[in-house]
Amino acid sequence: MRTDIDGATMAVDGGIAAFSRRRVHLIGVGGSGMGGAASLLMELGAEVSGSDRLPFEGMGGLVSGGARIAIGHREEQLPSDVDLVVISAAIPESNPELAAARARGSSVIKYAELVGLLMCGFERGMAIAGTHGKSTTSAMCAHLCREAGLDPGYLMGATSEQLGGRCAVGSGRHFIVEACEFDRSFLQLAPESGAILNVDNDHLDYYSDLNDITAAFGAFANRIDASGLLVCNSDDRWATSASSSARAAVQTFGFDAGADWRALNLRRQQGCYRFVVQFRGSPVVSSRLSLPGRYNVANALAAIALAYHAGAAFETIEQALPTFAGVQRRMTWRGEGQGVTIVDDYAHHPTEIRVTIEAARRRYRPKRTLVVFQPHQHSRTKQLMQDFAVSFGEADEVIVPDIYGARLASDSAERNGAEELVRRLRCGGSQARYLPSLRAAADHVVRHVEEGDLVMTMGAGDVWKVADELVARICEPHRV
Repeated sequence: MRTDIDGATMAVDGGIAAFSRRRVHLIGVGGSGMGGAASLLMELGAEVSGSDRLPFEGMGGLVSGGARIAIGHREEQLPSDVDLVVISAAIPESNPELAAARARGSSVIKYAELVGLLMCGFERGMAIAGTHGKSTTSAMCAHLCREAGLDPGYLMGATSEQLGGRCAVGSGRHFIVEACEFDRSFLQLAPESGAILNVDNDHLDYYSDLNDITAAFGAFANRIDASGLLVCNSDDRWATSASSSARAAVQTFGFDAGADWRALNLRRQQGCYRFVVQFRGSPVVSSRLSLPGRYNVANALAAIALAYHAGAAFETIEQALPTFAGVQRRMTWRGEGQGVTIVDDYAHHPTEIRVTIEAARRRYRPKRTLVVFQPHQHSRTKQLMQDFAVSFGEADEVIVPDIYGARLASDSAERNGAEELVRRLRCGGSQARYLPSLRAAADHVVRHVEEGDLVMTMGAGDVWKVADELVARICEPHRV
């Protein structure tokens, strides 16, 4: 492939060799995918710098790896000799570093375009799409392929300690990425294989409705190579509709009898499932997961189908599934003290919240479940307000701090949106309270938590800081 990165057309031998010794600046480097891309670029030999408006999880690792990271956005932070500027989807044109790059005539691409360039460096790209479950399924697929000796490259929005981080170049033919639908980012990819896990209402500040979202997933399905494979959730009618646009062969997965890849004989123990996988009516895998939740069985079916397509044997898959440890911030156990269990999760959509709380209760069997939920994006909170209001039905108390606004929203909007969510929760019969700051939320939990309680911190922002504080204050012999 040939592409334009620094103003001159350059050959990209496999798409990745050309990044060696290039100077790449990432604006919004703290984003879930951008941080992984920065690490991957350094692994490829690029000189990386970047900026974000606030300190972020994983920043220390980037700095220790050699990246120059600045907090805040200022024109002077853009290196004078930069070869390529990469921006996250959240960066507006008014950003001073982006404006300086435009004025200089620097090459500027979006994160999704960078991922597309990287994918071109591998013989077989694999893209996992869906409103929910992308990170877990991508990591699970990478784990299965690695255990099969395929040594894939991968780039994910969440960290897998088991795999060694969010990204790796790998020595194999495959490059596994989670494919984000926001801003139609996944249409920058041209994978050989892929998955549509589910299609749900989200990003309604960008899409007009669910039909518009489904059409975008259909366009993604059409991007998969005609000689490749798309696996699709047969239990999700919107995903099935999107898959009809595929040029590639389509295989379905799910729990009903019509699915190509079907899970049956499910047996639950402490929230986790043992099950048998049939492929077109023949048993091929009998295994279990160490992750709780029935939804993770569906994720596993997609990962199994893609790993088998990549060349993993069923016997290897069967042995590897129970050893998959998940990714950070996906129902992650953080600590236990004084009879209180603390769990952190990334869930920020009503569907995710509902199934995650249900799975956690089955896993831990608590006396009470207290949830500190930090809404993510004012637009999402407003547009899905009623869905949020009924998604906490299995929680005994919900504490809501101000909305985390990674994109554009005023302080008053973040406050008013959080207060309105609490009002709706109370109208629906939930015990809920608004506490503006994360510190206030942590203080409330410490004062009111009881032995036998499960405390869950949830959200896509920085609510994990509450989990950090609770571990420090509750899991010590004495509260501080």
